[in-house]
Amino acid sequence: MSILKINTWKDALIHIGIIITIGCVLLFGFFYVYLPYSTNHGETITVPNVQGVALEDLDEFLEVRALRYEVTPDSGFSATQPPLTVLKQFPMANSKVKENRKIYITLNAEKPPLVRMPKLVGGSVKNAQLVLKTYDLVLGDIQYVDDLALNYVLEQRLGGRQVLEGERIPKGSIVDVVAGNGLGNQALNSPNLIQLDKESAEFAIVGSGLKIGEIKYEKEGMAVIKVEKSDGEIAYRKESVSPGAVFKQRPEPGTNMRLGQMVDLWIYSPDSLNTKPTLLDQ
Repeated sequence: MSILKINTWKDALIHIGIIITIGCVLLFGFFYVYLPYSTNHGETITVPNVQGVALEDLDEFLEVRALRYEVTPDSGFSATQPPLTVLKQFPMANSKVKENRKIYITLNAEKPPLVRMPKLVGGSVKNAQLVLKTYDLVLGDIQYVDDLALNYVLEQRLGGRQVLEGERIPKGSIVDVVAGNGLGNQALNSPNLIQLDKESAEFAIVGSGLKIGEIKYEKEGMAVIKVEKSDGEIAYRKESVSPGAVFKQRPEPGTNMRLGQMVDLWIYSPDSLNTKPTLLDQ
C-alpha cells in the first residue's frame, strides 16, 4: 500500500502529522540555523569615532573594521575643522552594529558658506561678540580710539577694510572692531578751580567735559599761584584761600587735556571754619 494513498481517516491524520512535523523542522532550521548563520547573530562590532577623519582616509579606516560608509547630501561647516573631514556620524561612536553596517556621515564643506554681515556699529563690544557668535563669525582684535562712547563699536573691519552691514562674507571669518575709549579726542585746557568751593569746582569740571577725580581734604592749605612776568619769566606766589575752597588741583590750570579726563581736587578744611578771633580768644 502506498504511503501517499489515503484510504481511511487514520491515513489522513498520519499525513497531516507528517506535514506539520516537516513544517516545524523547516521553521526551526530557518530561524535558529539559517538566520543566525547568515546574519552573524550575537556577533556585533563597536562603531569607531570617525569625526575629524578626512574623507580620503575613510575607506581604509572603516574597511579594516568591516564597516561601510555613505556621505549624506547635506554638509555642515566648522571653522575649526579642515575641509572634507567628518563632522557628524550615525550611528554614533561606541554603538553596537552588525558587520558590514553602513555608517552615514556629514562632511565639513570644502568652501565656507556665505553669511550676511550683521550690524555691530552703535552697540557695545560685548553685544558684538554675542551677535557674531550667532552668525558663526569670530570677534578678532579690538582697537580703541578717542571717543566719548566707551566700549561702543564705531567701525567693523574684515581683513583691514571696513565691512558694511548686509555684505556677504564667509562663515567663520574673523571680524575686527574699532571702539571708543570714553575719553574723546577734543583738546581743551584744564579750568582754573583755585578759590572755588567744592560745588562750584565740580560744576566747572563737568561743564568742561571733564570728570571729577579724587577729592582730598586738608587741615592746612595754601594755594600756589603761577604768575608770568612781563619779561616772560614764570614766578610763583602763595595765596591763602577760604575754608572749604580749592587750594590745589591736578592737572594744574591751563594744562592741555582731553574730554573725559579726570581732575583731582584738594580742599582747605580746617578743624574750625571760623578762623576769626572771638571775645574768648582775646
